[in-house]
Amino acid sequence: MFPFGPHSPGGDGSAGAGAEEPAPHEGQAAATRPPSPLHPGADATHPPPPARSPRRPGAPSLSPAPRSGELGLPGAPESSAASAQGEPSPPSPPRRRPGPDCKAESRGRHGLCAGLGGPGARLFGWLKERSLGRGLFVDPARDNFRTMTSLYGSIHPADSVYLSTRTHGAVFNLEYSPDGSVLTVACEQTEVLLFDPISSKHIKTLSEAHEDCVNNIRFLDNRLFATCSDDTTIALWDLRKLNTKVCTLHGHTSWVKNIEYDTNTRLLVTSGFDGNVIIWDTNRYTEDGCPHKKFFHTRFLMRMRLTPDCSKMLISTSSGYLLILHDLDLTKSLEVGSYPILRARRTTSSSGVSPRNSLEVVTPEVLGESDHGNCITSLQLHPKGWATLLRCSSNSDDEECTCVYEFQEGAPVRPVSPRCSLRLTHYIEEANVGRGYIKELCFSPDGRMISSPHGYGIRLLGFDKQCSELVDCLPKEASPLRVIRSLYSHNDVVLTTKFSPTHCQIASGCLSGRVSLYQPKF
Repeated sequence: MFPFGPHSPGGDGSAGAGAEEPAPHEGQAAATRPPSPLHPGADATHPPPPARSPRRPGAPSLSPAPRSGELGLPGAPESSAASAQGEPSPPSPPRRRPGPDCKAESRGRHGLCAGLGGPGARLFGWLKERSLGRGLFVDPARDNFRTMTSLYGSIHPADSVYLSTRTHGAVFNLEYSPDGSVLTVACEQTEVLLFDPISSKHIKTLSEAHEDCVNNIRFLDNRLFATCSDDTTIALWDLRKLNTKVCTLHGHTSWVKNIEYDTNTRLLVTSGFDGNVIIWDTNRYTEDGCPHKKFFHTRFLMRMRLTPDCSKMLISTSSGYLLILHDLDLTKSLEVGSYPILRARRTTSSSGVSPRNSLEVVTPEVLGESDHGNCITSLQLHPKGWATLLRCSSNSDDEECTCVYEFQEGAPVRPVSPRCSLRLTHYIEEANVGRGYIKELCFSPDGRMISSPHGYGIRLLGFDKQCSELVDCLPKEASPLRVIRSLYSHNDVVLTTKFSPTHCQIASGCLSGRVSLYQPKF
């Protein structure tokens, strides 16, 4: 999180639980420039039931000449406005549910659909939404976000709590433990601070955590966490024994900027300004370190992230390119030229299996893009893996914006066009202050809100005014993000912000070293 630019290493002088299955995405793939940054819950509530129900398989067929709009089932009650149109209701539990693949032309066979776009189509649309885990009647817990949105919207800057970090230099990163019981602060002057975010009490200061700036912190579980630094090392810590490091990891040759962790394989993944992505096997760590290998290399590397299911790796660069490794396999090292480059939509191999670690190079679309190009300084992923969040700065440092891109799957609109997995859906212009410093933004735990540094404070952003799910409010064309709340309480430029994973609380840290906690007063 140190100032970046042509003189920084890597600058090269030239440049949760309860997962829901997302709905299929639509939209045209964004065009890309020719790439070359590389070296050569509860039961659902049904809609009001109409007078008639679909006929079960094997039930008597319809009468030869029923009156217009009637199903003609024996024993049916008196017709109403709904039944006159043939609108069915969700079947009762003992009855067999009709499949969502029922077509309009099957009316004579099943007597269910009145035609394309008719009441029957609406029924099966409702069933499809339910099977995909979407819609208003799937899980009552989905409405909890309305309460959380109201709480976040009621926060005032005067409600913020300041943590005493003024003597420790700029705050480069904030990270909560998974259970929300500890807030860690990565500081410019070699230190890591730990606080109780509920009581705002100081727990511990790791005064010499590293020999240079601490850039990033990542929890592996509720007790183990890792830190990385400009001293080119990564350190592992245990909350139960903070007087000494668990171990120090050596392998990078320049500033180490961020850390990711695969909970399934317990592999730690780090990236730095040396252009390397390194895999560390924490299953076999000792006091002397743990086995590691170089997984990937590229020039101009800024940030690296893994999707929540670890199926993709995204790498942002200072040259404006975004690299995406699909069907990720962290057990294989990738040398230059050893991975298939996806210049067209991915196809399966002759064996019927998609190639692992397939590389896609994307130039994300940025509205109002400067002629001087853009540097992707911050990279985050939606907690459900639906989208990526980028903070882009022009190379001349005169423009800065935040953009949201949804992941696209399926066939492209034009089969001959280059593959592009990202489509710009939302954007907003940011305050052009604190030039040369990286501003780290984040999603809320449910993915409905974004917290973004904005000058001397933060802005809470939503995809719409109701803070709806991204998949429920996807625009046909890129739309501005909505400002839900603006919170300004710092006396210097805010560099990082973070939502608590368990409480209605947001933390932010600024260049002068102050950390603020925002939470509603009750």
